[in-house]
Amino acid sequence: MIDLHSEDFDIEKIADSGQCFRLTPAGDGTYLLNAAGRLLRIAPRPGGASLDCTAAEYDGVWRAYFDMDASYAAYRAAIPPEDGYLTRAAEFGRGIRILRQDPWEMLVTFLISQRKNIPAIRCCVEQLCSRYGEPIGDGARAFPAAARLAELEEDALRVCSLGYRAGYVRAAARMTAEGALSPALMAGLDDAALTESLLTVPGVGPKVASCVSLFGYHRLSGFPRDVWINRVIDREYGGSFPLERYAGFEGVIQQYLFYYGRSAGTGVS
Repeated sequence: MIDLHSEDFDIEKIADSGQCFRLTPAGDGTYLLNAAGRLLRIAPRPGGASLDCTAAEYDGVWRAYFDMDASYAAYRAAIPPEDGYLTRAAEFGRGIRILRQDPWEMLVTFLISQRKNIPAIRCCVEQLCSRYGEPIGDGARAFPAAARLAELEEDALRVCSLGYRAGYVRAAARMTAEGALSPALMAGLDDAALTESLLTVPGVGPKVASCVSLFGYHRLSGFPRDVWINRVIDREYGGSFPLERYAGFEGVIQQYLFYYGRSAGTGVS
């Protein structure tokens, strides 16, 4: 068991931040994370959490996954006090961290996410995994590999409630399995080239590319703009948000704005 003592780690907020769809309440006050071919049980604690893993597993997998070596307090300190809205959003979202997730999983997840809310996305992802993922123990299954999904016809994906997105997922799987897309090689691209490569995938537009860059490749310059973000920027910033002020960690700021705008009852509907 590893005890994390940090005011900047709140597993409930991370689970509800719209970046990870295989981190869910386990029904006993804990959360269960299915990632990196492993299961991790996480118990919220005042000022942190307890992770049911060994020290070696934490250092080898979860420290990087949860981005524990970054100072989110320093990101928040860059917010000028005169920006009252963002100051409130950052305090409300304190504890959210940008996870280092699998790029392939993020590509499929955010292809699926289009025009779906968070519970619906989770449902689709779990159906996909339960049907086509490899067993990893305790009845759980890993996220299916590109080669496995590339074998399937579109109808076999539609049964996972993907709708028209099934064609996009199938195309992405085939491009990856055949080498037209290589997550390993794409990780070495600069931000602009990475975005350009992602945009070659059918169904990937600027918003999905930005989400995959941020949550799959940990490019903190990503600032996905969806309906929540656009409404906040229009209402609170007159349609123009000062992104240049947060160069290098725009994605952290995006998460604070998204979580606050969607969760805090701020008038955004």
